[in-house]
Amino acid sequence: MQLIIAEKPSLGRNIVDAINGIGAEKMQKRSGYYEGAGYIVTWAFGHLFSLSDIEYYSNPDYDATKGEKARWTMDNLPCFPTKFNFSLRPDDSGKADSGVISQFNTIKALCNRDDVDTIINAGDADREGEIIVRICITKAFETESETGSAVKIPESKALKRLWLPDQTAETIRASLKSMKDSSEYDLLAYEGYARTFIDWLYGVNLTRYATLKCGPLIRVGRVIVPIVKAVYDRDMQIKGFVPEPYYALVSKAQTGGEEIELQSKKRFGKDEQERAEAECARLNAMAATVTSVKKKKTKLPPGKLYSLTKLQNVLSKKYKMPMNESLAIAQKLYEQGYLTYPRTNSEYLATAEKDKMKQILSGVAKLGYPVKFRDDKSIFDDSKIEAHSALTPTFKIPAKNSLSEKENQLYSTVFRRFVAVFCEREALVNRTEITIALGDGEEEFSLKGAVVLEKGWTEFDDSAQKDKILPELKKGDTVNIEFKPCERTTTPPKHYTVETLNNYLKNPFREDKAKADESENDEEDYRAIFEGLELGTEATRTGIIDNALKSGYMALNKDVYTILPKGEYMIEQLLLLGISMDKYKTSQLGQALKKVYKGEISIRASLRLAQNEIAAVFATNAPVTREKDMDIGLAGQEIGACPLCKRTVVRGRYNYGCVGYKEGCEFRIPLSLCKRPIPVSAAKDLLEGKQTVRLEGFVSKNGKAFAASLALEDGKVSFKF
Repeated sequence: MQLIIAEKPSLGRNIVDAINGIGAEKMQKRSGYYEGAGYIVTWAFGHLFSLSDIEYYSNPDYDATKGEKARWTMDNLPCFPTKFNFSLRPDDSGKADSGVISQFNTIKALCNRDDVDTIINAGDADREGEIIVRICITKAFETESETGSAVKIPESKALKRLWLPDQTAETIRASLKSMKDSSEYDLLAYEGYARTFIDWLYGVNLTRYATLKCGPLIRVGRVIVPIVKAVYDRDMQIKGFVPEPYYALVSKAQTGGEEIELQSKKRFGKDEQERAEAECARLNAMAATVTSVKKKKTKLPPGKLYSLTKLQNVLSKKYKMPMNESLAIAQKLYEQGYLTYPRTNSEYLATAEKDKMKQILSGVAKLGYPVKFRDDKSIFDDSKIEAHSALTPTFKIPAKNSLSEKENQLYSTVFRRFVAVFCEREALVNRTEITIALGDGEEEFSLKGAVVLEKGWTEFDDSAQKDKILPELKKGDTVNIEFKPCERTTTPPKHYTVETLNNYLKNPFREDKAKADESENDEEDYRAIFEGLELGTEATRTGIIDNALKSGYMALNKDVYTILPKGEYMIEQLLLLGISMDKYKTSQLGQALKKVYKGEISIRASLRLAQNEIAAVFATNAPVTREKDMDIGLAGQEIGACPLCKRTVVRGRYNYGCVGYKEGCEFRIPLSLCKRPIPVSAAKDLLEGKQTVRLEGFVSKNGKAFAASLALEDGKVSFKF
């Protein structure tokens, strides 16, 4: 008997339906599973297990589901378990979940049945799905594997992996015939375990640390912090931007019935209008002549197939569809068998999928679409696939009017791009480039445009470039010009949109571009993905951004992200605490995780990197000398007596402040000055009327480091050099 453990009930039902289509014997429903035709099919509910709280490691009998709510304290921080423990996931209220307990007991009983000789992991086809089912199997045999070692089961049972790129009956039946041993996916599982453990180390240790230090809950995560910081940095640039007015020299005269806009490279300051007008007069006295006209009839290539990120970018821009909504819809269509696995980072198909694509195209052609199979490197490229191919439709086409409006928007976007990529009709354009010289080559202007000659695939996908319409000109023609000074101002950077933030996260080290040109060489982006340079993954990025929105750190208005006060506070307090989880450190850990996946380093080695980073944060607040002291204490900590009203001064969210503020006492000592934390030790000295020691690490407005003592003068903090 073969036991199949699906990640979710919906996949379990699809597997049952596929098996029922094989022969006469049908599977029968039992309590929590199906049985028949030589198979048992059961399922998890996604994550049945989660990593135990910190309290477990000091007290293994601790059980939060029984109402044991431990108070957060610095006493058990940082916590670096030598062996991680998984516990059954509680319900939303934190209590034991009877449904989770019951389903795991079903899985455990089935795994241990004497007639089960093969156990099949049918988690989603990614690292998370891999370990979700592995943990269930490991727990079922009570041989907990330390930091993600291979699952151990009795020698009498085999362990297989059912890898499903989509959930159609055809794919499920074919995959059941070609399953590999689970051990061939060990490296994927190791990366999954390493990622889970590292995220726990950061999230639990630093969230508790930052919250205890600052007062309000601050969610610190390996990926959420650099995401919020990216939005914060961009918004601070915009906030601090000072527009500078200037004069541009622009001509918009008509030639051949078409307006030709030319802009000089020269610009003049806001007080130089007369000089700008004089320069325009000088330019207008010159002749503007066409020096070259290049025309080329060429094919317009369709866009690439969609990765999840590129699909989300399009849906956000066109339909203002939030990322969490587009992912949920794509996941639903995948579970219904209409789309391939959605959490893919590739825009290419595997060469092994060519026959499958031919079959799908045959079905699409029967619907009246002009498609044919194309064997092209721009479509099939194994070197640009890590685990999953691009998103495509499957054999199963939804019936007319069976999808909701938003489901249809997403499905048709994927479907139309698929048709465009394999369209037998070519899109032809006349590309034109006109070069215009002013005077004896004083300035040259290049105008580019195109005229669509044959629509081809553009009838099905609206991603065609919309170029300017240019007049019919030939070499030697004179172009009319009328340069005038135009008042303009320098513009600030733009807020991140769904598209530009996604592009940044996919490759944070690429030069900032509002939109990557689909025709450009994408080697750099795929190198970033495969080396682990990206921030988050296709599988996790949407959920992390959604958490940042729900936590009130940033907002999404239509498709534009902006930082919120809570997000500003988080980033500024983390910097104050020495928690600098920027793109460089996050990417270093991402690269380490990829090395685990490639078998180059162990899980334990990747954990040491995270532990060293976390330990350094705690060490920052445990200085060797008072001159280097950065410790701002704990939120609510009593510091001393107020020099103005003799009430108590406590460590608050933004300062060391007198509790008598409600009665009008305005005494405050800031938590930081000139980018340096003011430690508790210094605050206590000031309250006792002393001058502090010479503190190192201040930074002046012009960026120079300096050291100084602090003193209180008339209730205000001042520098003493």
